[in-house]
Formats: sequence, structure tokens, C-alpha cells
Amino acid sequence: MLILLSLLFTNYAVAGEPYVDKALLNEIGDKYGVFAKKRFFFLQETFDSVKNKGDLEKLEAVNNFFNEVRYSSDMKLYGKSDYWATPWEFLGNDKGDCEDYVISKYFALRHLEVDYKKLFFTYVRSTNFKEPHMVLTYFETPKSEPLILDNNNRKIFPASQRKDLTPIYNFNGDMLDEADKNNEKSHKKWDELKLNMQRKKI
Repeated sequence: MLILLSLLFTNYAVAGEPYVDKALLNEIGDKYGVFAKKRFFFLQETFDSVKNKGDLEKLEAVNNFFNEVRYSSDMKLYGKSDYWATPWEFLGNDKGDCEDYVISKYFALRHLEVDYKKLFFTYVRSTNFKEPHMVLTYFETPKSEPLILDNNNRKIFPASQRKDLTPIYNFNGDMLDEADKNNEKSHKKWDELKLNMQRKKI
């Protein structure tokens, strides 16, 4: 197992700038175990496989990868009704709720140099679930029909083909940072997430 991890890390390090540096990867392994560490190697392999592809290929690869993570409520994982986990917490635990899928997909796509102005956190109402839901939406242009990346539906569809979802509102934290704080609740959660990202919270 140690030999395998050593070989994986070699490939991970030479493929380009890593998503998770060696020090943080070791911390993740110490906290969550060897299988959690391997998940980050496989994530890097996913990145490397599409880094020179177009946006649609990147969207599909990232969506497929993170949708393999199991769903769990914030209350069960963190003892809180609403907690936005960092990608390292989400993949380390191998569990999370809808916001956690969206956050991890968003930062993964940003790492792959997809323009963040095309990506939005989108609150929706779902006919299949009785609780609030969040998906990641991708707009090729500001006037384009968005594509929906959803942990409850593994395939990416245009919004018009997701009759089960009714949009409530979109926001993009990085764009909020450039403008007025027009949604206090979302901005507060975003600010907390940014701080946890800066601290590399695992």
C-alpha cells in the first residue's frame, strides 16, 4: 500500500500544479486515513485527464467524480443544521449535503481554469424533495440557458429539461466580493467558507 501511494504521489506531483499540496495531503491522511488520501490522488488524475479539454468535458468529469461521494446531512456530520464544508472536509469524510457537492465542484472547476463568472450556486425547489436544494449552474454566456450539475441527478442537463427544479436565486461568491453584499445570508456563509479555505480546514 505504501509503495502504491508513493507511486501515485509521484504521478500527482509531476502532472502539473497539484490541487492539494503534499503537506495538506499528509494532514488529510493523518485525519481521515489512507483511503481518503487516495481519493485526492484520484481527483488529481481526473483533473489531469481533462486539463486541456473544453469546458463541457471538464464539467462532466468533475460532476461525475464528486457525485460518487455519499450524501449525508450537516447535522449528522457536523452537528449543525447548515454548514458549508471545504472540499477537503467533503472528500475527506466522503460524505456531504447538496451545498458541499456544489462547493467542491465549483472550486474544482476553478482549479481547471473554467471562468468563475460562468458558475453559480443556485438555490432551487425540487418536486422530489421537501427541503431546500442547491445545484451548480454553468452559463456559457450571460444569456445562455444554464446547465445543471446536481448530486441528485448524475447527468448534466440544460435547465429546461429539469422540470423537477424551480430556481429561487443564483449567486456567485467571487462576484459578490466584487459588488455590494446583496444577499446577506449567502454572503455570510461564503465568507465563512473563504476563511476556512484560507485556513485549509480539514
